[in-house]
Amino acid sequence: MTLNILAIIFVLGLGALFVIFIAAVLFAIRKRNMQYWIGSYILNSRQKKRIFGRRKTTELFEEPIDVYIALCDHFEPEGGKSFSQEAVDRVERWCREYPERFSQFHDSSGRVPQHTFFYPEDEYSPIYLDKLAKLCSDGFGDVDIHLHHDNDTPEGFQETMENFRDTLFNQHGLLRKHPQTGKVVYGFIHGNWSLCNSRPDGRYCGVDHEIPILIDTGCYADFTMPSAPSDTQTEIINSLYYAQDIPGERKSHNTGIPCRVFQPSPQNSLLMVQGPLLPDWSNRKLGIIPRIENSDIHGGRPANWQRFQRWIKAGIHVEGCPERIFIKLHTHGAKPSNIDTLLGEEMASFHAQLETEAKLNSNFRYHYVTAWEMAQKIHETEQATHQSATPSVKKKQIIL
Repeated sequence: MTLNILAIIFVLGLGALFVIFIAAVLFAIRKRNMQYWIGSYILNSRQKKRIFGRRKTTELFEEPIDVYIALCDHFEPEGGKSFSQEAVDRVERWCREYPERFSQFHDSSGRVPQHTFFYPEDEYSPIYLDKLAKLCSDGFGDVDIHLHHDNDTPEGFQETMENFRDTLFNQHGLLRKHPQTGKVVYGFIHGNWSLCNSRPDGRYCGVDHEIPILIDTGCYADFTMPSAPSDTQTEIINSLYYAQDIPGERKSHNTGIPCRVFQPSPQNSLLMVQGPLLPDWSNRKLGIIPRIENSDIHGGRPANWQRFQRWIKAGIHVEGCPERIFIKLHTHGAKPSNIDTLLGEEMASFHAQLETEAKLNSNFRYHYVTAWEMAQKIHETEQATHQSATPSVKKKQIIL
């Protein structure tokens, strides 16, 4: 066998390995439904490099930065089952242990950690809500609305949202009135991630045009995204933006208008507050393919300082004010497999680490906020009513 033939065989072998590698990557992308958002991630990363620059970890807080953290809980005490003493016990554990565990921690403003319970209408019981209302009135969080539904109609969806809104407000003293309009308002997370009937198979919703109904019934912002690895994930990622209904189309929130300083909110639009979503190169399958960082806190995947740096890396901000970063996290805090993580030593360690880092670097300021407070801070930034919310063209300290 001549050297030329051996060389040809070697090249063909390399080519075959390359094809196998590409096929494996494409398979992994499809399996994780990354095809919906990976292109946007690449484009977003290039844009944010131009805004923030490239910084080393040691330079993370080289200039002042304010980070607003909201933990939004798909809080389902019954877990899709029926009323039970076990569900009551889980709620009681939250109400007892949360103040005991976390009242010792304080953010840069001196505030204790905040938890927003997005409570599902389909698991309504006064027993649960009265207990959560007491926890929130004691200063540890807030309650907003979560909904699972399937094969619904616009009329049915509107009636459900109006009735549950009024029940929470009138019977439990929850939610709030908008300071300008006086209308009872709520934040929203769609069950099964299926906002605007966005699942390809049409399950777990049924209403293509949910945005106008949400606006009409008092929704101040949606906190459903990110949903990856679900196939309901939007192309827009790591963004604060306004979605408008698109007649005749599902998944209207797949596109939108970015939040910007000095730009008024578009009419007939709903504020979309997304959490961080990006590849996690520190956690790779087979040492090659990155897993997904989707800002979900659960058993086996606790909040920690390493993840927090990735959340900052997502750079979610109002355009024109990159010195304010918004981190919306999510969890299913009543799920038995998650409770120990959310109420245990791992979460306490995360809060302690935030305190330590803030003491070490005065440029790093972090703030615990509820979902409602995060939305209000976004609007405040849009209006540039705070000194630190003035438009900036200077490169900032985010790792990208």
